[in-house]
Amino acid sequence: MTQPIFVVDGARTPFLKARNRPGPFAASDLATQAGRALLLRQRFAPADLDEVILGCASPSPDEVNIGRVVALRMGCGLKVPGWTVMRNCASGMQALDSAIANIRGGRSDLVLAGGVDALSRAPLLYSEKMVLWFTRFSSAKSFGEKAASFLKLSPAAALTPIIGIMKGLTDPMVGLLMGQTAENLAFRFGITRREMDEFSAESHRRVLAAQKSGHYAGEIVPLFDSSGNLYDADDGVREDSTSENLAKLRPFFDRKYGNVTAGNSSQITDGAAWLVLASETAVARYQLPVLGTIVDSEWAGLDPAQMGLGPVHAATPLLKRHGLKLGDIDAWEINEAFAAQVIACLRAWADDGYCMAELGLEHALGSLDQAKLNVDGGAIALGHPVGASGARIVLHTLDVLKRIRGKRGLAAICIGGGLGGAMLVESA
Repeated sequence: MTQPIFVVDGARTPFLKARNRPGPFAASDLATQAGRALLLRQRFAPADLDEVILGCASPSPDEVNIGRVVALRMGCGLKVPGWTVMRNCASGMQALDSAIANIRGGRSDLVLAGGVDALSRAPLLYSEKMVLWFTRFSSAKSFGEKAASFLKLSPAAALTPIIGIMKGLTDPMVGLLMGQTAENLAFRFGITRREMDEFSAESHRRVLAAQKSGHYAGEIVPLFDSSGNLYDADDGVREDSTSENLAKLRPFFDRKYGNVTAGNSSQITDGAAWLVLASETAVARYQLPVLGTIVDSEWAGLDPAQMGLGPVHAATPLLKRHGLKLGDIDAWEINEAFAAQVIACLRAWADDGYCMAELGLEHALGSLDQAKLNVDGGAIALGHPVGASGARIVLHTLDVLKRIRGKRGLAAICIGGGLGGAMLVESA
């Protein structure tokens, strides 16, 4: 179980912001285009893969096992298994973890793993009343029965759809939207609206600086839609997202007392991200270059109403297991589901009471140097295509380590349902 897991290469699509209509690409389109480009630059053929594992939180009805669909579309052949995993926001990270388990278990040597979601295409649903009406109408035998059934149709039931993504972002156990759980953390740790907006503005500033410096160029695969239009950059970032402008937005999740807005939350986005993982045997067989290694991973559970603290609960035991402190990590990526959520994680680590009561530590873990955190911005500016984000932050952590010549990186993510995931990586 200590066999090294090598990351050979990785790529992702631009993250494309949902704009109140279906985006130009289905989820399988995104994953296929990014995966093809990534495989074309490898020293092995797509059919040499042992398996393809794809995380997806919201596959469309015609792409239920989207991992297999994409594996076939990428030209991996009939014999390469393709399968799908789902762990909400960490589906892409779960795909990596599943690949790690199979490599260390001897089942696989070479795996393409990642995540995808096209959230702009989340469905609109009929209400239960409307579904029951359809059932009665289709069961009616005579014209008279059908006419009588039609007269019972409620316009409100027919014309008021249920927004699928809103149901998906609502925790069924506590009945809270994810943004409402962020409001819980803001209250618990005394996080102000100004702090949230300043954090969000800094995320945009860092993404803009990274784009101008070409820090994303190596991982982004340009996309072309069916009309030949080019998409070659993350398009949710805004130069006018200053703290002053963000302060003008109204709270969305708690309109009377809240401070979490659309501007200090991650964006609804479409995107895909892939990594090629290999055993030592595969690296030697194909003479593969190595970007780094995935050293270890950890999953944790916590109160769903406090789900944003998942990175703290997953990363802390990972650090303890390897005898590391917060400052021993050269590059941190904590997925920015909400500004309040990331700030709360930082405050939880610095709080004696929280660390003792919730993490079983003797004292606070300490302060995380924010100069090492999300150095090129995060999901508030880039967007959060739920299934892809876990894979993206692992890939970008390795890219940052390579650029800064750092040794260790840690990628962590909060997960709807009261979960956290984290991966410890090292540069080549």
